[in-house]
Amino acid sequence: MSDQIISEEGYDKLSDELENISTLKRKEIAKRIQLAKDMGDLSENAEYSEAKDAQAFNEGRILELKQILKNVTIVKNGQNSGKVAMGSRVKVKVNDEKREYIIVSFNEADPVNGKISNESPLGQAFLDKKSGETVSVETPKGITEYKIVNIS
Repeated sequence: MSDQIISEEGYDKLSDELENISTLKRKEIAKRIQLAKDMGDLSENAEYSEAKDAQAFNEGRILELKQILKNVTIVKNGQNSGKVAMGSRVKVKVNDEKREYIIVSFNEADPVNGKISNESPLGQAFLDKKSGETVSVETPKGITEYKIVNIS
C-alpha cells in the first residue's frame, strides 16, 4: 500500500476512531458475547451469532485503521501559499454558478457538503492552481470548466 496524504484533522479523526473501537467497542462486544453465552445453547442463539459477527467486523476495522494510519503522510493545511492545497477552501465559478469546495483527505470526503478528496478528479485538478486559473475536469456529463475565483 503506497502512502496517501491526510490532513492533521483526518489523522486525528481516524486515531480517535481506532482508540474508541479498540477499547470501548471491544468491551461492549465482549459483554454481549458473555450475555449470549449465559443464555445457553449457542447453536441456535441469534444474539451470540450477531455478537460474534460484530466482533469480527470490529477487529477487521481495527486492522484496517492501523494499516491506514501506518501508511499515511500527514500534511499541514496549505492556506497561505496562494495555491490550492490540502485544507484549502476553493471558490469557483462553473456554468454561471458559484460553488465552494474544501480539499480534504480521502477519509474526510463528503461531496454533498462540499468536501472533496485530494485524490478525486476534481480535487486533483484544483491542486497547485492559483486564483484566476481555469481547470477542465472530465465528469459524467462531459468536460466541465471551473474558474477558480478565490482560495482561502
